[in-house]
Amino acid sequence: MSMSDWNIVTRSMRHRFFSSTITVLSVAVACGLVTLLISMRNAGENSFKRGTGNVQMLISKEPGPLPSVLNSMFYAQAPGNPITWAQFQQLKSSYPFAWAIPTQLGDSYQDAPVMGTDLSFFTSFQPAAGLSWSLQSGTYFEEPFQLVLGSDAAARLGLSLGDSISLEHGAPRTQGGHTHDEFEFSVVGILEPTGTAHDRAMFTSLESSWILHAHDRREAIFGHGIVTIADDLIEEDKKITAVYASLGDRKAALVQVLSALRRDPDWTVANPADTVGGLFSIVSNIDQVLLAMAIAVMLSSGVSILLALYNSMEQRRRQIAVLRVLGASRARVFGLVLTESAIIGLLGGVLGLGIALIGGMLVSTALAQRVGIVVEPALPIDGYLMIVLATVALSCLAGVIPALAAYRTSVVRSLRPVG
Repeated sequence: MSMSDWNIVTRSMRHRFFSSTITVLSVAVACGLVTLLISMRNAGENSFKRGTGNVQMLISKEPGPLPSVLNSMFYAQAPGNPITWAQFQQLKSSYPFAWAIPTQLGDSYQDAPVMGTDLSFFTSFQPAAGLSWSLQSGTYFEEPFQLVLGSDAAARLGLSLGDSISLEHGAPRTQGGHTHDEFEFSVVGILEPTGTAHDRAMFTSLESSWILHAHDRREAIFGHGIVTIADDLIEEDKKITAVYASLGDRKAALVQVLSALRRDPDWTVANPADTVGGLFSIVSNIDQVLLAMAIAVMLSSGVSILLALYNSMEQRRRQIAVLRVLGASRARVFGLVLTESAIIGLLGGVLGLGIALIGGMLVSTALAQRVGIVVEPALPIDGYLMIVLATVALSCLAGVIPALAAYRTSVVRSLRPVG
């Protein structure tokens, strides 16, 4: 024949452009959903675990380890059960910590949480394992009412070195808060990005946080118009909400210390990485349901390929009969239909990968902006290749029945004059 098999197949698809396009798109959407879910599964867990940094123990008085980690490390909301400074000092002296960093949450600026801590937060704590803090510009806080901003907080709120702001009592998006307009905080430093939730936070000294809340206490006693300084602090004002702690290289003692703390009813202790892993083991049950739904969509797209090609057989019986008269064998006709279904699967698979990559970028951007977590959905190259090949195989399988219909087309009956 003068016309190649490729030309025959592509001309057939162009002739049925609308139905071919819809079928390719349905395959692409299904392939994109499967690819996105598979690539997001491990990326999410790895990103959250990365955000726990080098903290071996997170110690608080929260109702359980999970709310402790979500509130004190991922800034979900302000912790509700404070720790007195005396309790913290007793804790430090009772266990062989390499370092123990006090943290205090409860204030915010617009949608950025503000953490009160000390300089060991920047020298001992690593926001991601193996990644130390570094400054994009400025310095760390050295005096009360100085702020160091996470990179995302600075960029999103349009703040720069030297700017002055007043903090708000309460975590972001909470009701009933008020602005501490009696105190102005000056921005003295902006941190380099870390790809963790800490990028969307602000950091100040514990003393600064304590003075804000001491002022509220003193106003209730003495009325408005008073001035509160560090000398006005009493033990009741010196509270924190969590302790980031590590034993350093003494990992053999970690299990013993964790067990001792867990037996103490005064403390809630979490191993952040294990807690995040436990969270994702729960989420994975939902994830499996979503994956099953995506596979069901993929199978339904296979059915759409079958229906599209099978319905077209009724319109193409005369064309197939002519090909047979011109010398095309039954096997060749069978192969032409399978080739068309394979092309639909290939186009849908490649387009689906594009949909998954774009969707992954959108999800990653949204998570970075809302949660401060950098999730990079990605698969190895051979993973993407396997998904495309599986899509082509499914399409070919869906094309078998229409191909058999073409194979069995009667030349005499199909060329019989109409009427």
